[in-house]
Amino acid sequence: MLLRIDNLHVSYGAIKALHGVSLEIDRGEIVTLIGANGAGKTTLVNCISGVLRPNRGAVRFGDEDITPLPPNKRARRGIARSFQIPRPFRSMTVLENLMVALDFAAGRNVLEQASHRRDAALSILTRMGLASKAYDPTVTLTQVELRKMELARAMATGPKLLISDEAMAGLSASEVDEVLDLLMSLGGEDIAVIMIEHIMQAVMRFSERVMCLDAGRIIAVGTPAEVMANTRVQEAYLGS
Repeated sequence: MLLRIDNLHVSYGAIKALHGVSLEIDRGEIVTLIGANGAGKTTLVNCISGVLRPNRGAVRFGDEDITPLPPNKRARRGIARSFQIPRPFRSMTVLENLMVALDFAAGRNVLEQASHRRDAALSILTRMGLASKAYDPTVTLTQVELRKMELARAMATGPKLLISDEAMAGLSASEVDEVLDLLMSLGGEDIAVIMIEHIMQAVMRFSERVMCLDAGRIIAVGTPAEVMANTRVQEAYLGS
């Protein structure tokens, strides 16, 4: 077991954003979180990544209780996150953006390891289809290239778990397929992926398991077909 969430509760005043959420994720597993806006998806991944501390409950990563740890310490243990809206260092090239992430992951004398980091960054960019953009400023990238770079920066930290927050929002169907192919390749490397996504094409093709949240509770867990056929999911998420 890679990640275990036990009985998470998060409240904002009288509003219960998470109410007794528990889940387990294995190494290399690909899981998608779905739910209407306000269902608690972002709150849940904020608790996993360390941005938010739950009122009650625990987050375990491997054999360790990481509930009290801040995001940077969780990242060093192998939890990475990519965001819907990329925020690159705009004054840097694509390669330099990746090398910043590699510096963080290395945690050692970065000058001594500069050539190794450059090779590692170029290898990741090649995998993401961005090798030809390595020395370009990030302001020249298209939307799909920015999303790929966001994933590349996450991968540069050497994650065991990648949280992808609507990485395909606003992309064309062919661009969605490009990003999906990259995400799906991670499972074969024993990297677990949690994806928040509203694009059904991505949910149905990508997921080994789907979890649907409604009003801070998990109301269905199963294969994509099982969850989409669930009456409660249809009422809460699909509006039928």
